[in-house]
Amino acid sequence: MVDIKSFNSLLDLLDALPDERSCIEYLENLRWKDGVVSPFDRTSKVYKLSNHKYMCKNTQNKFNVKTSTIFENTKLPLRKWFTAIWLILSNKKGISSLQLAKNINVTQKTAWLLLQKIRFCMDCKNTNRLSVEVEADETYIGGKSKNRHANKKVKGSQGRSSKCKTPVLGMVQRKGDVVAMVVKNTSMAELTP
Repeated sequence: MVDIKSFNSLLDLLDALPDERSCIEYLENLRWKDGVVSPFDRTSKVYKLSNHKYMCKNTQNKFNVKTSTIFENTKLPLRKWFTAIWLILSNKKGISSLQLAKNINVTQKTAWLLLQKIRFCMDCKNTNRLSVEVEADETYIGGKSKNRHANKKVKGSQGRSSKCKTPVLGMVQRKGDVVAMVVKNTSMAELTP
């Protein structure tokens, strides 16, 4: 089984998953550790039809490992998908659809769609409940006033002023979830509760 967490570079990923078949096998091992399960009826028996194609006994629907995932009905090879996911997650400041398109050799429109689907899957499940070791920090979000149009500049906000910025509190559980929320200010009375 390929362990993506142990990779240090994109080359490690491409060496471990050199073709479409290895990508499909990796996805099957990741999705169905305890055997193939039908996405249409989880209790149904599953028949193997051919190479990486299956059929649900109860619903008679055919499926593969991509069914009911972001990869469903895609014409793009899984290797490009995995490369795109790696690039998106490894770029600290994000990646534009234009740059992604150049990196994986697709059109900008296709890269934009990939970005949207991958970002949707990374959607935050914010329950506001953290436990064990939690680290917290606050920051101000917003651009510099000097970079704004003349009619949108805020008077007296030179340098590191926070007049025109939004204070945000972020908390992270060690090896766990992240919670971020807008707060009124960064005073101890506001942040402690």
